[in-house]
Amino acid sequence: MFVIGERLRMLRETKGMPQSEIERRTGLLRCYVSRVENGHTVPSIETLEKLARALEVPLYQLFYDQENPTTMTTLPGRKTADEIASGADSEQRHFLHRMAGLLERLSENDRRLLLHVAQRMADQ
Repeated sequence: MFVIGERLRMLRETKGMPQSEIERRTGLLRCYVSRVENGHTVPSIETLEKLARALEVPLYQLFYDQENPTTMTTLPGRKTADEIASGADSEQRHFLHRMAGLLERLSENDRRLLLHVAQRMADQ
């Protein structure tokens, strides 16, 4: 089973960096880096981006240990957000754009509540 902490430690040790160098480059405390490497803490995407920059590797290499990542194919029958928006008229596109901006500012709990309310309204 792949564990992000093990991959981070391996990359750091391969580059000959002590945890204190990661701390200096990222602003993350050395004890936090240790907790991530030992699997006691799950870092956020933003933290993973900081760690990748500090290790001077592309973000995908924290998850994938080969030279180039595999390419993902789009699932059949599913539309991308751009395809959905391009099929809408100008007013709908404007509404979707505004809604997306507002949703980004909500907490996860508030987004779930909003989705629940919208589902209930649609069911009526």
